[in-house]
Amino acid sequence: MKRLAIFAAAWIGIAAIPALAGDLQPGTMAPGFTLPSQSNTPISLSQYRGKWVVLYFYPKDMTPGCTLEAHNFQRDLSKFTAANAVVLGVSLDTPQSHATFCSKESLTFKLLADPKHKVVDEYGVPIRHFGIVNIAARQTFLINPQGKIVKVWPDVDQDIKDHSAQVLAAIQADGK
Repeated sequence: MKRLAIFAAAWIGIAAIPALAGDLQPGTMAPGFTLPSQSNTPISLSQYRGKWVVLYFYPKDMTPGCTLEAHNFQRDLSKFTAANAVVLGVSLDTPQSHATFCSKESLTFKLLADPKHKVVDEYGVPIRHFGIVNIAARQTFLINPQGKIVKVWPDVDQDIKDHSAQVLAAIQADGK
């Protein structure tokens, strides 16, 4: 039913529906997954048990907003590492597109390819349709070291510039 509502909203031109961001609310266990990274290596959420996971969904490699968001996560990466956190980006792009994006923008964290939107759907992230191009909405899930979702940012588009700092502050506040 949720997929049908998201499809219908996209079909009639609604860009995103934060209220339909999924049933994954703080306190629920994060769904497990395995997706290929920019090096085509399979990455599983379970690899990071015991660490904070910043799971951020973004629309498209090499676009202005996504580049800004990725640069800010890269800029703060040492702070995330110091807080026992990893950053994982997910989009509908391919591993090859991610490899090009990482190389061009000097990104060193993992970008995961979900072209069939399996994980995007499982996390309830809306898909926007632009002609023949589908993109995931910009949303972030903060997962604690025990695998529970502790915070969800359902509409990051409004604050891309400060988003990395907001996520880092949430980890530091929750970890005290």
